Amino acid sequence: MRGSLAAVRAAVPPRYRDAALFVVLAGLFGGSFVAIKTGLRELPPVLFAGLRFDLAALALLGYVAVARPRSTWLPRTREDVLGIAVAAVFLVVLNNGLLFLGQETTTPAAASVMYGLNPVLAPVFAWWLLGDRLSWLGTLGIAVALAGVVLIVQPSPSTFADESAVGQVLVLGAAAAVALGSVALQRVGTTMESVSLTAWAMAVGAVLLHALSVGVGEAPGQVLAIGATTAWSVVLVAIPSTAVAYAIYFGLIERVGPVRTNLVAYVVPVFAAAMGWLLLDATISSTTVVGFLVVVAGFALVERETIRAELGRVRRRSRPSSGGASTDDGECTLDATSGRGAGSPDACDD
Repeated sequence: MRGSLAAVRAAVPPRYRDAALFVVLAGLFGGSFVAIKTGLRELPPVLFAGLRFDLAALALLGYVAVARPRSTWLPRTREDVLGIAVAAVFLVVLNNGLLFLGQETTTPAAASVMYGLNPVLAPVFAWWLLGDRLSWLGTLGIAVALAGVVLIVQPSPSTFADESAVGQVLVLGAAAAVALGSVALQRVGTTMESVSLTAWAMAVGAVLLHALSVGVGEAPGQVLAIGATTAWSVVLVAIPSTAVAYAIYFGLIERVGPVRTNLVAYVVPVFAAAMGWLLLDATISSTTVVGFLVVVAGFALVERETIRAELGRVRRRSRPSSGGASTDDGECTLDATSGRGAGSPDACDD
């Protein structure tokens, strides 16, 4: 069974596999909003986040202990330990702690706009820590995609004026933590595979989140009083939307870079709106549809080289064979953070 899965994986070009995983990741993150909304009716926010990572860490650590050789899932170098610490502090604790705390005193619309600044902040940290930067067209693409997110969530001036500025600052801090943590994780350069690193980061992060929960005055005993619906919401958030989603997230950071991976923040509102329509009978307005098209336009600008390369491959496949060697060998590589070709621009074209 494992051999057949490996054969299928080898047959799928990495560029297509990562694109599919990106869409799956957006769906898992977007779908979690329904379960989170249900769970917060009975659980305080930071305690809920801690329980989320308790279950996720147990599931993922159990998986790697059974399915991976011991030499691959135990941290063995200084970089491995540092990578676990970076992921636990920035991507688990600060991200979830600040986000859940901030949502107590601000509206979902304002919070989602603030959190949507994550992909805008990632290139800034990548320039600072990695020396990378986007072209002006890539920067324009990020701005266009952010405009699409604003159209989807439709915040109004009164939305921001009526709520606590402290909550908005906390959510902005969560976005900055994700952007900085994902870039710093690539800078560290761990040797552990992404699934194992994710599992350890979740375990460490869960302990820190419970400590933070006690520190902000939440009562751990509230867990004993929750109902079955809330319990199921914790499980749904913890396993598919955390254990699976974070494993995909860290893997994409490792392969395609933090800037391109964090663009998932633009697709999540689209999935959240669609799943709200399917599961909660929420309506999708024409403005939401327009916002989605604007997000797609922003992606097209950021990933223009990738799109051009794929169109070139399609054109080459449609041409009659000239007897020469096939050029569709997947050798056109992309820069980890900008999406630009690593070699000559013509390497991704005809």
